Amino acid sequence: MKKDTLNTTKKVLIVDDHLVVRNGVAMVLEKQIENVEISNAENFFEAVAILKLVPFDLVILDINIPGGKSTEMIGDIRAIQPAVKILVFSAHEEEQYALKYISSGANGYLNKLSSEEKMMFAINSIFESSTYISPELLSKLVEARVTKAPINPRDVLSKRELQIAELLIHGNGNLEISNLLDIHMSTVSTYKARVFEKLKVHNLVELINLYKNFEV
Repeated sequence: MKKDTLNTTKKVLIVDDHLVVRNGVAMVLEKQIENVEISNAENFFEAVAILKLVPFDLVILDINIPGGKSTEMIGDIRAIQPAVKILVFSAHEEEQYALKYISSGANGYLNKLSSEEKMMFAINSIFESSTYISPELLSKLVEARVTKAPINPRDVLSKRELQIAELLIHGNGNLEISNLLDIHMSTVSTYKARVFEKLKVHNLVELINLYKNFEV
């Protein structure tokens, strides 16, 4: 593949706690971009320290790193370098996570299983237009706008179902919920089944993970 020729040097910070990922991304960038300077950080504390010293054009950010704080990391980076572009690079499914991070100020979201071509398309899109949204996510956003379907799965829950879900994820069992809400245990079980069905989860662990995904 032909290298992209850029008039000015692009400074990129790769933030990931896995050496193989940092090296792999760096190899792709060095192969595809003519003038690129790459720095690395293996945790968010190190990333913050580097950002305070060196201006960057792009931060490629994993979301599961030591010292990381979910979407708060986007704001923390922006507080240091307001103009820097941020591409979230994660193993988590785009459908569940991308909108959350883009809404928090990231310029794009890319799954780690993406091809080299898709990675470079995302990076070039961010350099050129400050934004990368995959065709798949864009299609879902358009569909949600047309059908008025909720993007956040928690939006499908009724007030009582959401109340039950929140009590469940905070460690309350059916008996505790029954006592707290003064309803029969059979009613709790019915609501719990509705929550699982609507959110398409099969157990409490999946419910907790899903709830955290959309908790900003």
